[in-house]
Amino acid sequence: MLDGTIGIDRIRAFDPGGFPSQVAGEVSELTMKDIVPRAYRKATKLMSRDIQLAVAAADFALRDAGLNTKGTNPDGPIDIDPARTGVNIGAGLICCDLTELSSAAAHAIEDGKFSLRKWGAEGMNELTPLWLLKYLPNMLSCHITIIHDLQGPSNSITCAEVSGLMAIGEAYRYIVRGKADVMIAGGAESKVNPMTLLRQCLIKRVSTSYNDKPKEASRPFDRDADGTVIGEGGAIVVLEELECARRRGATIYAELTGFGASYNFSDDFVEPEPQGTGITIALQKAMQQARLAPGQIQLLVPHGVAVPSHDRAEVNAAKTVFGSCLKDVHILATKSRIGNCGAACGAIDMVTAVLAMSEGRIPANMNCPNPVENELKITNTNSINADIDHAMVSCYTYGGQTAALAISKMK
Repeated sequence: MLDGTIGIDRIRAFDPGGFPSQVAGEVSELTMKDIVPRAYRKATKLMSRDIQLAVAAADFALRDAGLNTKGTNPDGPIDIDPARTGVNIGAGLICCDLTELSSAAAHAIEDGKFSLRKWGAEGMNELTPLWLLKYLPNMLSCHITIIHDLQGPSNSITCAEVSGLMAIGEAYRYIVRGKADVMIAGGAESKVNPMTLLRQCLIKRVSTSYNDKPKEASRPFDRDADGTVIGEGGAIVVLEELECARRRGATIYAELTGFGASYNFSDDFVEPEPQGTGITIALQKAMQQARLAPGQIQLLVPHGVAVPSHDRAEVNAAKTVFGSCLKDVHILATKSRIGNCGAACGAIDMVTAVLAMSEGRIPANMNCPNPVENELKITNTNSINADIDHAMVSCYTYGGQTAALAISKMK
């Protein structure tokens, strides 16, 4: 992001020629044999793309945290208490492999039509007995707990695009309540598949005007935005009780100081409530718990999906929360770089905020030369130096679920 790279291009995972939207943010390389221990590699056959992204992100996070587990150090000693280390992962609607499913469906055709009777008698037999294990949303956290032998609290959050941020917030509460010392938390999802793209096209949420200019397609908070861009990704953080982290000399990037969540249903299920009331409540709850005032926030990483009505609702929420201070709050919308990664969204945004705070650098927003609101402090073209003491991350999803986190620099 600091280099100005945009990871959105024409879809490579499948031929998008028949779709009105043909661009996405894709993970270029993911080799599972280099990530999971040798003794566990057979299990990768039961990992959907979403599971792979979560397992990989968890491995990277644990190694970055300097924690030796059964997975990161299979032949050596471990330095965690497995019973006090848990997992909380956000997952989305995992799409089935259409090639795998269509072969089974072909055996259920009778007189040119799909027959449930024949599906039960013949079609289902074409699927491996363990087929469903690739697509259950709890399998993301399940594989991580098994690989790393984590025996503490384990949970899965499935709230669409809010899943990752909700999972981190709930994991934070486990530690606050004394139920765990360390929590592995975040989210992962791949929206880069035909079924998900079709669904997004049918509800008219995706960008269709930039197929010939993929790098310009995702335009959060810009007047020329015409829809979101699908993506895939995973982001996992290691949350640790402060004294526990200090005792082992851990590198502490930032402190999670507040979590807020709310639910605010709109009349139109796929559209947020126009004033962003739910987003407002979540942000205010997180700031209240962190004991922060609007004037203390230097960075806001909003959801920013580049659907005009959605962006406007977020702007309205930000104006309500920050008031006259909004002009001094840097806005960073990550989806201009990587697209909408579903359940991973909020977790990716948190990681981005934490790294911006740690590095003292805010990456430039891309594709936003004409912000929808003049009050928004959006930096275009180049990243900037910034001393960030406090940052906010917010997320929402269609249906009304919202969440927000407050993050502060360790003094």
